[in-house]
Amino acid sequence: MSSEEVFLKDIVEFNPSYSLNKGEEYKYVEMAAIPEGVKEIDYFDIKKYKGGSRFKNGETLFARITPCLENGKTAQVNVLEDNEVGFGSTEFIVLRPTEPEVDKEFVYYLCRHPEFRLYAQARMEGTSGRQRVSWQSLEEYDRPLPNKNTRKEVGEFLKVFDDKIHLNQQTNETLEAMAQAIFKSWFVDFDPVRAKIEATSAGRDPNRAAMAAIAGISLENDWDETEAALGQKLSRKSDKQRTHLRQTAELFPDELVESEIGEVPKGWGISEIGKEVNSVGGTTPRTKNPEYWDGGKIAWTTPKDLSNANSKILLDTDRKITDEGLDQISSGLLPIDTVLMSSRAPVGYLALAKIPVAINQGYVAMICDQVLTPEYVLHWTESNMDMIKQHAGGSTFSEISKRNFRPLPVLVPSEEVLNAYSEKVGSLYDLITANMKENITLENLRDTLLPKLISGKVGV
Repeated sequence: MSSEEVFLKDIVEFNPSYSLNKGEEYKYVEMAAIPEGVKEIDYFDIKKYKGGSRFKNGETLFARITPCLENGKTAQVNVLEDNEVGFGSTEFIVLRPTEPEVDKEFVYYLCRHPEFRLYAQARMEGTSGRQRVSWQSLEEYDRPLPNKNTRKEVGEFLKVFDDKIHLNQQTNETLEAMAQAIFKSWFVDFDPVRAKIEATSAGRDPNRAAMAAIAGISLENDWDETEAALGQKLSRKSDKQRTHLRQTAELFPDELVESEIGEVPKGWGISEIGKEVNSVGGTTPRTKNPEYWDGGKIAWTTPKDLSNANSKILLDTDRKITDEGLDQISSGLLPIDTVLMSSRAPVGYLALAKIPVAINQGYVAMICDQVLTPEYVLHWTESNMDMIKQHAGGSTFSEISKRNFRPLPVLVPSEEVLNAYSEKVGSLYDLITANMKENITLENLRDTLLPKLISGKVGV
């Protein structure tokens, strides 16, 4: 080896032996907290230390056991405080860069390198289904690495992609939370209606009060403070926006009446979800028949597609079927904006399909071809998930059948209010969809450049 050649064992300490006291509580990262093919860790627990891998921020966790290794469970620790030590699954190999300011990012991306992962997979040992690779095998990785300056440049360059991807994901979480908050305000708490009732009793303008509620202004303050806050908010809007807000406020009733599901706005109906949407199921074409699968281009989804999703928008599926495969599914190809709910194992994954899609038997799909809009149905389903699960049956695992799902009661607001809601929330989902599409582009570009940069075939 020449003096200039650098190898992984020269820049990394494997499984650092940080000191933790048994029986004391520390932050704990389990395997399930590591998303597949994603840099950021989703969450952590607090557990008593009894043993396991130990790590600090900036170090890379590499899943060493099948199928987690093959599925791309590799992440950089980011959930600890400075110099704090956490611990995790014994199935992690921890890679601590000896010069973090140089190699923190490079080590992570090297662990994402397809060649490195194939190297690790080829050295897995053990019985079928429980195979794992040792840290000693990774230490023997014998491909020379770039020099120090190049490693730092490559790591920081690739980090830009993941930072933007993460920012888009955080933005989407905020947008989805906004959409759900609007649903709760309008259709669960009935804030605009209650604002009108309160304003009328106080001799105030009910539509101004409803405008404040729709604008997210708390009505717990006195009327003068509410009016001042509304005035400030309206001053930042155009004439068209102010007119639209007042028109939306005028759509809400000014009275609540008793119904079978409790108080609801006057004039809104109570129905059964099965009467308001077309709820259908799917199937799995015979997997042993290549005619149904080979070369297929039609999106076909199972709940697994939603299990690791970070948004309720579905843009792609893991598997595709052929036209012949589609013919085996009685519900056929479902239209864009179909609401998907996993009906078993577990009940409750949700998505709004932004592509035509066929489904397997693990879904109840809701085609919104009547008054209820897709955005309303999506958030109604989420808000009523406890009720839905209470109607699930099954001995080995919980399942909600279409027969049990269809009679569930659903509030049917006026068509005008539904349209106003979907116009408002639909723009949020348009932004979410655009961010997701951008992330797909960024991920593809990052994954294309990563092996070329690390191998030196392309320079930063």
